[in-house]
Amino acid sequence: MTKVKTKSEQAYDILKARIMDGTYGPGYRLVIDQLGREHGISSVPWRESLRRLEAEGWVDIVPNVGALVKTFDTGAWKRTIRLLARLEGLATALSAERFTEADIARARELNRAMGEALTNFDTTRFGSLNRQFHEHLCSRCEDERLFGMVHDEWTRMDIIRRSAFWYAPGRAVASIAEHDALIDLIEAGADADTIETAARQHEVRTLEAVLSHDEAQLASAE
Repeated sequence: MTKVKTKSEQAYDILKARIMDGTYGPGYRLVIDQLGREHGISSVPWRESLRRLEAEGWVDIVPNVGALVKTFDTGAWKRTIRLLARLEGLATALSAERFTEADIARARELNRAMGEALTNFDTTRFGSLNRQFHEHLCSRCEDERLFGMVHDEWTRMDIIRRSAFWYAPGRAVASIAEHDALIDLIEAGADADTIETAARQHEVRTLEAVLSHDEAQLASAE
């Protein structure tokens, strides 16, 4: 029997979906009265959903202003990728032991497509495939809450990338090679600790590459 969602849950789903798809971009003001008129849901469920989104880091509630979709900065990107490294490392390790030959083939297919996108300078496609690849590696973990957290953090990363352009020369090429190495570990039946460490370090290297690039840029500007 399908559970009927409460009005608060419905309001939450509407807001989160529109934040994630970019309808409500960073800094967008969420006006409860306007939302109520659009969706026929009273003010109390909207307030409850906004408090929930604030707790999850999607919305800022500013005194005398109201609720604003969060504007992400460099600090938010650092925190997100550090958390993602931990979550994804565990989810990949739990997923690996259940990977089939078809799963391995799909991972290699996605990684090859990423290489093609890079060759064609299609950064949008590269980013989309990269997310698909990472979520695919976590997809067999059989822990819905953990996989949901990985999914949410990747969504947060996508929103951050829409807010600003994060770039480190050469990192994309290195990332593809690291993906291949990670697939090889899974295919060879490496132990969970080895896979978790490799998956986590892959994300950490991205963070280190971007920070190193930023430092070099600042130094050259002085």
